[in-house]
Amino acid sequence: MNIFYDVIRSSRKTLSLEITPGGKVLVRYPRRMPQREIARFLEEKRPWLERHLEALSRRPQLPVLTPAELRSLAEQAARVLPERTAHFAQILNVTYGRITIRSQRTRWGSCSAAGNLNYNCLLILTPPEVQDYVVVHELCHRKELNHSARFWALVESVLPDYRTRRQWLKDNGGALIAQLPEKEDDP
Repeated sequence: MNIFYDVIRSSRKTLSLEITPGGKVLVRYPRRMPQREIARFLEEKRPWLERHLEALSRRPQLPVLTPAELRSLAEQAARVLPERTAHFAQILNVTYGRITIRSQRTRWGSCSAAGNLNYNCLLILTPPEVQDYVVVHELCHRKELNHSARFWALVESVLPDYRTRRQWLKDNGGALIAQLPEKEDDP
């Protein structure tokens, strides 16, 4: 299998490899790293790349969303997710700050130390139980700003089947993220 890479030089200290939801392979490397070191790294990671690219090729290819469709998803998410957040915040006995809806390539949600919550507008394309998992996950960060055993126990206390919901995102999330239009500044 021929694999084509986009190589990005940066001020980072280590090599990294990423497969975008659209199937691009990105290699990021430190500015002063010798080419032979990069070549060795890529050869070492070849089986991993082939396995993941093959899995990606088997996923259904959904159409890229238009700006109008993204706005509509964001509007729907802005109606649904705050209501779910308020519901689960009461159950968990936590407070939160501002809720922001974004179209993100790498996260379904996040919680800042100040208690502000961010949700991906694409969540609205997932089943309601998956939306609830992301909401509960982020609200649990109000008590545990980490992914420790205590954090996961807290998630499980609210959603005993959270693993199934989380697995749905792992299995299907990439196809949803691939619907985001490529940004002009993406490599």
